[in-house]
Amino acid sequence: MARVGQVRSSVGERLSDRIAIGVLTRAFPPELVDEVIAETGRGEQRSRLLPARVVVYFVLAMCLFFGQPYEEVARLLGQGLGNPERSWRVPTTAAIGRARRRLGPEPLKMLFARVCRPVAVPETAGAWYRRWRLAAVDGTTLDLADTAENDGFFGRPGSGRGTGAFPQARVVALAECGTHAVFGAAIGPLSVSEPVLSRQLFTRLRAGMLLLADRGFYGFELWQAARASGADLLWRMRKSAALPVVQVLADGSYLSTVHAEPDRKSRRNPVVVRVVEYTLARSGDTTVYRLLTTLLDPEEAPARELAALYAQRWEIETTLDEIKTHQRGPKLVLRSRYPWGVEQEIYAFLLVHHAVRQLMHEAATGQGLDPDRLSFTRSLRIVRRQVPAQAAFSPRPTHPGPDPHPG
Repeated sequence: MARVGQVRSSVGERLSDRIAIGVLTRAFPPELVDEVIAETGRGEQRSRLLPARVVVYFVLAMCLFFGQPYEEVARLLGQGLGNPERSWRVPTTAAIGRARRRLGPEPLKMLFARVCRPVAVPETAGAWYRRWRLAAVDGTTLDLADTAENDGFFGRPGSGRGTGAFPQARVVALAECGTHAVFGAAIGPLSVSEPVLSRQLFTRLRAGMLLLADRGFYGFELWQAARASGADLLWRMRKSAALPVVQVLADGSYLSTVHAEPDRKSRRNPVVVRVVEYTLARSGDTTVYRLLTTLLDPEEAPARELAALYAQRWEIETTLDEIKTHQRGPKLVLRSRYPWGVEQEIYAFLLVHHAVRQLMHEAATGQGLDPDRLSFTRSLRIVRRQVPAQAAFSPRPTHPGPDPHPG
């Protein structure tokens, strides 16, 4: 069952209570849901107990109340559906499964592309470094239902004793550091590495962003692909890599060059980068950090500030933990038995997380606070208890489209 914490009564209003609104229909208006259903060809012509619009909201609710049985999620969502004077017959688990298959992952994926954007405004505390919007890229894995279909498509991790207990999907995400809003995601099997999946995300980057990445991402071709987006970069690089010192700068950083593999020995076609090196000491151990950046002017971005700034990369680690540990629940397994359902489910998790984080940002910014001051866990609990009462919407579009899955 979902590990949803008990809600304590509070004395007086806390700032996070301000986000207690119908998160699903506010973040994903029915009109927009109808648009993506129509554009992906997933509408229906005949009347159904579970029309496509309802199924979209059901999948979102499933990932908000994760661990609850299908029928319980439908019951919670049904409290806000249609005419309150008429009872809404709760569908069976089998009917919900068939409805999810009819819907497929495409509407959720398109809804993510439409809705999930960086949310920070100039007044948002902690979201900016000088004129740059801070973003980070990182990856994680999610345990999947142990089925032959998931195993065949996604694979499972190896271990000293053979293979892992569950198949796993790899997810790479782009997140805004100051708000934890995920605005890009790529999903693939374990056999596809995080750097390879991350290439799909660079179309979400924009000029005026500063992208942070750990040392596992650096590669010349990937660096160039990210630069082509117009965003600036601040990536950690392995200290063992040989980098020539072209010019030492006043702040102790230096200009260097990186090359494609065929040009490395001859030093042809150099790409100029700036290198910031520093050492951190923790509990008697010292770690040397080497950062590569496209910010070449030390007056515009001093080395000391960039070294301190790199710690913001951990914000995406926290973001992924919010989704895996608090929203999904620790050590819980995604319920979908087929790869199409896994993709649908993961995008729904990301959509719900973005909706909660957007509301937290609005609440914090209205009070001039850093969004990190609000508790994601508490905010999630508030949203969970408010959705059934405030999620009201008509279950059917005004003009249903053709049914691509008759019968």
